[in-house]
Amino acid sequence: MECLKINREIRIMEVCGTHTLAILRSGIRNIIPNNIKIVSGPGCPVCVTNQGYIDACIELSKRENIIITTFGDMINVPGTNSSLKVERALGNDIRILYSPLDAINTAKKNPDKEVVFLAIGFETTAPLIGLAIEKAKIENLKNFSVFCGVKTMPQVIRMLIEDEKVNIDGIICPGNVSTIIGGDSFKFISKELSIPAVIAGFENRDVIAAIYLLIDMLKKNECGVTNIYRRFVKAEGNKKAKEIMNKVFMPSDSLWRGLGLIKNSGLEIRETYSDYDVKVKFNIKIEDSPLVKGCICGDILKGEKSPENCMLFGNMCSPNSPVGVCMVSREGACKIYYQYINNY
Repeated sequence: MECLKINREIRIMEVCGTHTLAILRSGIRNIIPNNIKIVSGPGCPVCVTNQGYIDACIELSKRENIIITTFGDMINVPGTNSSLKVERALGNDIRILYSPLDAINTAKKNPDKEVVFLAIGFETTAPLIGLAIEKAKIENLKNFSVFCGVKTMPQVIRMLIEDEKVNIDGIICPGNVSTIIGGDSFKFISKELSIPAVIAGFENRDVIAAIYLLIDMLKKNECGVTNIYRRFVKAEGNKKAKEIMNKVFMPSDSLWRGLGLIKNSGLEIRETYSDYDVKVKFNIKIEDSPLVKGCICGDILKGEKSPENCMLFGNMCSPNSPVGVCMVSREGACKIYYQYINNY
């Protein structure tokens, strides 16, 4: 790719697990010059969920008359001493659902039990979670609640760009998140932090085009935010989705696995809807538990290291026997590297 020649090392970060998958699966790393490094950031919502939240979910699942409902990836995430998968095998009622609205139906069918939905995700899933909470309130459903662990992208991107250890030259912005919050939400990357960014989709050509545009801007010493995912991403985002998200949630400080506490990087349920907030209903406090010794998931999520730098990768840690959370989720960098390791 002659057009991508540049006489220094360039580090481009993508912060979406689906971009990680597209890059590794298609072999894009093999066709770009060696001095252009594509690093994965915190683009997997399950992966960035801190250990304390996982441990709290596991303890909650042990209580009587509680049904835990969750997206599939959360089942296999290792906690400090157990996992939801183990707890389900021990007889606790833990169910995999495809939508928080399914949890509403589960609550209606089980009026004698509390149905808890584990709300993990970024801005992409927040509107649907908010819709479920709003529906429960309208229907006066008393046995449904949400354990909110939703995180938001702009502040963590800001933190990573400002971190000299990470050393990012350009950003491929998360396409799915952008469809909700809009392309304008990422203008701060160029205006305030002075690096180029591209909002891209997930086809191979989308990713290659994003890399080309970033390198072209760097060669010309320009910076801006270019939206090449206009078929789905509008400047203002999805207004209806943002309305329900803002109605039910408010910004909050949030603990990220490996990154610590980041101000205004999460969402919490507003007081108006506190009857459906697990933290209020069960007085749950989340603390940042220590990570597994030898696991470098935190460094991988920051883009400081790559999965193959981990001494556990592919040896003690594999999809069938995960040690770190990045090996669990289908959007986790370690699992994606493990699946497509022969492509790079």
